[in-house]
Amino acid sequence: MHNHEKPLTSAEISTLWANYLGDSMSICVFKYFLTHLEDAEIKKVVDYAIDLSQQHVKTIEDIFKQEGIAVPKAFGEEDVHTDAKRLFSDTFYLKYVKNMAKGGLANYASALPNLVRQDIRSYIGKSIDSTKELYNIATDLLLTKGFEIRPPSIPYPKEVSFVKDQHFLAGWMGEQRTLTGTEITQLYANIETNRLGLSLIIGFSQVAKDATIRKYMMRGKKMAKKHIDIFSSFLQKHDIPFSTSGQNEVTDSTEAPFSDKLIMYHVGLLSAAGMGNYGVAMALSPRRDIAMYLGRLLMEVGLFSEDGMNITIRNGWMEYPPSAIDRNNLARRP
Repeated sequence: MHNHEKPLTSAEISTLWANYLGDSMSICVFKYFLTHLEDAEIKKVVDYAIDLSQQHVKTIEDIFKQEGIAVPKAFGEEDVHTDAKRLFSDTFYLKYVKNMAKGGLANYASALPNLVRQDIRSYIGKSIDSTKELYNIATDLLLTKGFEIRPPSIPYPKEVSFVKDQHFLAGWMGEQRTLTGTEITQLYANIETNRLGLSLIIGFSQVAKDATIRKYMMRGKKMAKKHIDIFSSFLQKHDIPFSTSGQNEVTDSTEAPFSDKLIMYHVGLLSAAGMGNYGVAMALSPRRDIAMYLGRLLMEVGLFSEDGMNITIRNGWMEYPPSAIDRNNLARRP
């Protein structure tokens, strides 16, 4: 599989390094899920998900060892307590797998165009295929069980028409045009990802051991609710009917299934994904008011993420990512 004609590029090393951390975390999370899963069909999906993550970790570990690259410490047995009480419902587990597969597809797709070496492109290509399969399996099962929430519908266009004036871009004053299908899609997608993140962060706020981290989770809970309300208001203002998952997916357990280190890393992943989603939505939303709100909310998530990284750094949990040579530091040596 390995090609030693050329060393790995910065893009290839960084992609594999980030994937290793993410998949090692997923293995811990899925191990805990499997301890409590009662639904046999959902259990098969989580079994498939953990198998994929284990394959990814093994492949990346082999590549790093072959290339003489330090394998990250990442996450392991010390970061998961499978004997902890149930924290989430079986339905949440299935929704979680689907959302993580969705995020994985986005990450792999953004990484692939920057990869050069054939073996790394092959690995990422296979990861896209298997993650797509996981996404489809999870979505199909959600549909079968009646838990999948469909995005809002719009009428089929019956004729071709063109934008006639700048009002199409307006949004501040006066009567606003209705939302485009793309704007509805982005608003609704961000409602749903925030809802899943809200359930996760509520659970984390109950079980985190450090009081500072519990307070940080409560801040994230408040922020997620605010963002859901803002995105929902755009749909409601234009009388666009939409459904959301409203069932209680978090138990009252206060017994920690994960280390505080894993909890902080996971919330950091959610924040990064949220900022990416908001950036895409901004680019696809011509209406100025929508873009303005997205920009403000993106900055709010960015500040939240930075504060989370500061907590992680203070606790000595953040591994230094692969980086360029600091030549100024070399020049200052004694």
